[in-house]
Amino acid sequence: MLDACAELVDEVGYEGLTTTLLAERAEVAIGSVYQFFPDKRAIVQALTLRTMESYLQRLDERFASDDLTHWWDGVDAAIDEYISMHRTVPGFRTLHFGDVVDMHLLDEQRDNNGVIADQLARVLTERFGLAGVPDLQFHLEVAVEAADALIKLAFRRRPEGDERVLVEAKALVREYLHRQVDERTEAARPS
Repeated sequence: MLDACAELVDEVGYEGLTTTLLAERAEVAIGSVYQFFPDKRAIVQALTLRTMESYLQRLDERFASDDLTHWWDGVDAAIDEYISMHRTVPGFRTLHFGDVVDMHLLDEQRDNNGVIADQLARVLTERFGLAGVPDLQFHLEVAVEAADALIKLAFRRRPEGDERVLVEAKALVREYLHRQVDERTEAARPS
């Protein structure tokens, strides 16, 4: 049902999605849909959670490689995976991480991009030892918001993503985080 939901969201958008359409596409009785999901929001929430798990799995795989030698390589990998998902994962370009439906779809207390920033902070800290960076969580939230907005712009301009905008998004995030991570870490080191 989730695969059918992703296909439908790409075709008709969230507003056009109905449980009846979903049942027809998934080739199941409408009662089967309601057995698992009370409404279309719950279906999209399940799809979004699956997509986030896929994104985090992709990041874990990238972070497990020896190709990432600096924290920026990890941020670059996170952006690359996000862009790749826009291009390849059904439903993602429309739903992203659920913000089209509800800014708190992934977590009732934090907005969706805040959840992504938390996860990114976790993997960056584990891989690159950034635990001592002051306000890392806050700076990653700012970076995620900026990257998200620019990547959405790139895909509004061109279906495959406007490469110029994507390059600028990476440059903007890299420069911002460099000022917040590297410069503060260097300033905190004893001479």
